[in-house]
Amino acid sequence: MTDDLFEKGLEIRRAVVGSAYVDKSLAEMDDFTQPLQELVTKYCWGEVWGRPGLERRERSILNIGMIAALNRPHELKLHLRGALNNGLSREEIRELLLQVAIYCGVPAALDSFRIAREVFAEEDAKAAAEKG
Repeated sequence: MTDDLFEKGLEIRRAVVGSAYVDKSLAEMDDFTQPLQELVTKYCWGEVWGRPGLERRERSILNIGMIAALNRPHELKLHLRGALNNGLSREEIRELLLQVAIYCGVPAALDSFRIAREVFAEEDAKAAAEKG
């Protein structure tokens, strides 16, 4: 499972969504899910996220909009954290989700706002715990 594209993808994946999430995904991998983990790591993270032309911040903006439109709450939660890691502010995320409301529908935006509030609360709790 190790080659240059996989290693590149693994590095980018860890930087965006965090090592804990990636380690858990890989630890839970079995014979059935291994091909999917390899595909996602190599081609999603290594090939596409690793391309020049868009910064990670811009890719996060795209992902939030698309994933919110598709109503994929688990992936949205993951990519909201990634967007924060990639430098988006909470205010920018709010504006993205307002755009989702107009172009994808209010139900998609309502769910997305709820998930974003959960992520922000979890991140605030984590930051408070790290401080003391």
